Amino acid sequence: MTRLPAELLRLYLLPAGEADGMVDDHGSVRAAVLELGRPAEWEPVSRLWQAVQSELGLPAPAIAVSGRDAYQLWFSLAQPLPAAQARAFLELLCRRYLVGMAPARIDTWPRADGQHTGPVPSRQGGNGPWSAFVAPDLAPMFADEPWLDLPPNPDGQAQLLAALASIGGADLQRAMAQLQPPAEAVPEAGADTATAAAPHAGSPVAPVGGWADPRDFLRAVMNDGSVPLALRIQAAAALLDPARASDRA
Repeated sequence: MTRLPAELLRLYLLPAGEADGMVDDHGSVRAAVLELGRPAEWEPVSRLWQAVQSELGLPAPAIAVSGRDAYQLWFSLAQPLPAAQARAFLELLCRRYLVGMAPARIDTWPRADGQHTGPVPSRQGGNGPWSAFVAPDLAPMFADEPWLDLPPNPDGQAQLLAALASIGGADLQRAMAQLQPPAEAVPEAGADTATAAAPHAGSPVAPVGGWADPRDFLRAVMNDGSVPLALRIQAAAALLDPARASDRA
């Protein structure tokens, strides 16, 4: 029996979820997917893939061809995270490593409406080509045709995924802080993250309401689209900090 389902579950899927296990009933995910296409272009994807490892010290994401017109990077999250936190991470990656890229060429999942991308490997459009995970040394070969005409070998797909690891919560928080522009840096460890995540005086909009639990306040800041992105990321980072979270529980 192929190992592929077990590897997908280890890295990306949720045992009790929706949308083929990609999103659970609370809107949390374990897969954050960044896509660059229209047309597919390997060089910027390769730079981002390498920088994630060399500059941020994170595990390598899986590389996939979408089966249509793009490359994808699949980031595995060790623990399910709210979709907003996963999106904030991908937004920071785009701001750092895909500067100047036309927005229409970039897609990130999960989306704000809760939708996630389709599983890999899968056939496109019922009888079209296939999406598939590909090895880094073979990825450049798919720039003109980012798909497979035939279904990929399940054992080969499992072997590619077996070498990958998930991003732990502490490592994700560190990387998000590192990705922020200097003027928007996350406060140093030991600072009051709940206070840091709150909008500063004079901010355009601040969430309204009272919160008995600081975590509820942080979630409100994180999910409020009118709050500046840097503050929403700080709130996400505070929620990702297990030590602070346990103190608040």
